[in-house]
Amino acid sequence: MAERVVGKVEKYFQKPGVAAVRIESAELKVGDVVHFHGATTDFKQKIESIEVEHGKVTTAKPGEMVGIKTADRVRPGDTVAIVEGEE
Repeated sequence: MAERVVGKVEKYFQKPGVAAVRIESAELKVGDVVHFHGATTDFKQKIESIEVEHGKVTTAKPGEMVGIKTADRVRPGDTVAIVEGEE
C-alpha cells in the first residue's frame, strides 16, 4: 500500500493516550487509516476522532496542531502517514 506522510508527532500524553500531531502536507480526516512510524514505533490504525483546541473536528488541515487518540505509545518525531486505499 502506498503511504503519504501528512505530519509529525510533537508530543505524547500517556494518561489519555493522545498524540499531538502537527499536520504538514495534506488533510487528515476521521476514518483515514494512518501509519505511525519512528525508531521504535511502527503501527497502523484507523482515525476515530480528531480534536483541535479540545473540540472535535472531522478534518485537519496543514498547519494545524491536532490531538489524535492512539492505539499505542508514540514518540515526538514519529511520522504520521495516510495509508492510501485502506479504510
